[in-house]
Amino acid sequence: MTSQLFAICFHATRPSDLARFWSGVLGWEPDDGPDDGIAILAPDGAGFRIRFVPGGEPRTGRNRAHFDLTSASPEQQRQTVARALRTGGAHLDVGQLPEEGHVVLADPDGNEFCVIEAGNAFLADTGVIGALACDGTQAVGYFWSEALGWPLVWDQDQETAIQSPDGGTKITWGGPPVAPKSGTNRLYFELALPAGADRKTELDRLVALGATRVDTGGGDGDRVTLLDPDGNEFSVRAPR
Repeated sequence: MTSQLFAICFHATRPSDLARFWSGVLGWEPDDGPDDGIAILAPDGAGFRIRFVPGGEPRTGRNRAHFDLTSASPEQQRQTVARALRTGGAHLDVGQLPEEGHVVLADPDGNEFCVIEAGNAFLADTGVIGALACDGTQAVGYFWSEALGWPLVWDQDQETAIQSPDGGTKITWGGPPVAPKSGTNRLYFELALPAGADRKTELDRLVALGATRVDTGGGDGDRVTLLDPDGNEFSVRAPR
């Protein structure tokens, strides 16, 4: 059976502090699961978790992925920005122009995110996290569409986007040029299989789609690490 997107994970210098920040900004609640690390989940329990796992590697350059948060009105955008700044965020200059409507911020660990202006049709009805916007090729968008079973909702000029059949957050890739990867990504996907599914069969499927195994073991641990076609790390957790 196809893997599901279980979590978007952050390597964090202070996981509990970063979890409090994102919980406050998003209005998400702690997930009291058995995992290592700390996680938050949407109040309705739907969709993916955000997990915060210890990772002290120094930051090198911009992340390959960032959240785009939605706004229903100009006032809501201002409120989201103010809430983020109160809880430890900061304004970030990435070369955006004054006339651009979105606001670029950084969380307490320096991870970029955007608060998008109201009226963005592409992110309509996606939820508070409208998109995870990624730096990546068209090929990696195709890979993740097949890997997760999420249909392409955008495929033009080498830009791609996918979305769960149940709706919610879109995952987008901006196409070339893709900046060279430096070190381990701070954000990565964690996939999960339904209970009773055969992980070896799923790992073989992901490799056939274009993934690369990083570990050389037999895959008997709790998580197996792979690379997608753009070299981004992701993990597949054992069925529970």
